[in-house]
Amino acid sequence: MAIHTIEFPQTEILPIDVWPEDEGQTVEFRLVCKGRLPEEGHGGGGSRNAEKHEIRLAMHKQLKALWNEHPVLMPWQTPDQERTTADVIADNWQRCNIRFLPLVNNKAGLACALDILFLRRDPPGSAIITGGDIDNRLKVLLDGLKMPRECSQIPQGWQPSPDQNPLYCLMEDDNLITEIKVTSDRLLAPIEPDEHKNNVELVIHVTTKITNPMIVSIGGVPIVG
Repeated sequence: MAIHTIEFPQTEILPIDVWPEDEGQTVEFRLVCKGRLPEEGHGGGGSRNAEKHEIRLAMHKQLKALWNEHPVLMPWQTPDQERTTADVIADNWQRCNIRFLPLVNNKAGLACALDILFLRRDPPGSAIITGGDIDNRLKVLLDGLKMPRECSQIPQGWQPSPDQNPLYCLMEDDNLITEIKVTSDRLLAPIEPDEHKNNVELVIHVTTKITNPMIVSIGGVPIVG
């Protein structure tokens, strides 16, 4: 009897919504996530809030660099010359006494597609997307890429440092994702002494696009005109 094996790399696509055509300029960039990516619902009380927040903090550093370097996003002074536009936007996204700065949000009329290279040491045959649903590890990742919905989703006692005020996030909510594409492949790098065998390395290619051409703003603050 022939034994069926799944060859690596394996690419799976989960289309979620119709991507708007010929509306606005796209912005593309890549985020990197390395380390533990546990399954949601297995240990940790089932919430994995601590791990999700670790992802959120790792993304903050990269997204802050993006905002400071990208010509569309890079901060400029408001007319009073005292605050940047990033500060003004963050005032509109306070939650649990924490100022957030989500790039993809409803106020800006933005959506995004994610193309993820998922490097792991799992045995062949374990899919990331099955039956129209996504692997529980991917759910943890998506929660780490967005703002928390409730204060209980932030680790108790955590407060942002001055460098984390505002806290940069990829998106307001994961309902703003139009498509998820995952290419899974073997992680061939040897395990470091302080590394767990189940650690993963992800490269997340993000494409953002304006879904409402009447809105020409980031976070509700005009970016042109």
